[in-house]
Amino acid sequence: MVHAVKGRRSQYKPLESILTKSTDPLSVAEAFKLLGFSEIYIADLDSIIDCRDDFGQIRQVTEKTGLSLLVDVGVTGIERAHRLMDSGVQKIVIGTETLKSKAFVAEALQHFGSGHVLISLDLKDGKVLTQPDFNGPTEPMQLLKEFRTFGASQVIVLDLSRVGSGEGVDFAFIEETIPETGMNFYVGGGVRNLNDLKRLQSLGVAGALISTSLHNGKISHAELKREGFL
Repeated sequence: MVHAVKGRRSQYKPLESILTKSTDPLSVAEAFKLLGFSEIYIADLDSIIDCRDDFGQIRQVTEKTGLSLLVDVGVTGIERAHRLMDSGVQKIVIGTETLKSKAFVAEALQHFGSGHVLISLDLKDGKVLTQPDFNGPTEPMQLLKEFRTFGASQVIVLDLSRVGSGEGVDFAFIEETIPETGMNFYVGGGVRNLNDLKRLQSLGVAGALISTSLHNGKISHAELKREGFL
């Protein structure tokens, strides 16, 4: 596993964590399981970049830990999505960064149901990341509203320019977007500390991606338990 910083994949370095000395995905997942987490998000960069279909490591994590997995492997077609679901994941993450056709979102929702499809609104410097030939709107609010008409009910707002940075969440965007779309929101990118989590909770956010703050100790397991997040 690697430490993602601001979406600069060529500069990603092996994970360094106070939670585990291992970079093996199963070992890291087991460390989170021991802390009391029941659901984790995984972005498989090898699969996203190379469109790999070997989801053996993901299956191993689901079978050996029992964790509920939210997994992004860059799915853009229904057959590959079925193979991912067959590996035992709870939710398929469809990222706009790899999305070629908005129709695939509607197709995936029809096949798996809104409870098993999580849209990732991939942002960088305030702009939606999509493939050059993407056939839908690229303005964030407009795109989310269109996904909502397809039946999408869950979205990760993943700000790649803030991931791993500790620079803070774009709260203004979250405050504006949640009431406009009526979807359940997860937030990724920039969560610094427990106060950020509390503020996100007060805004109605369903969950947050906080791996960097956990691995570097800025947010502790004890704090999360004390405040009822675990």
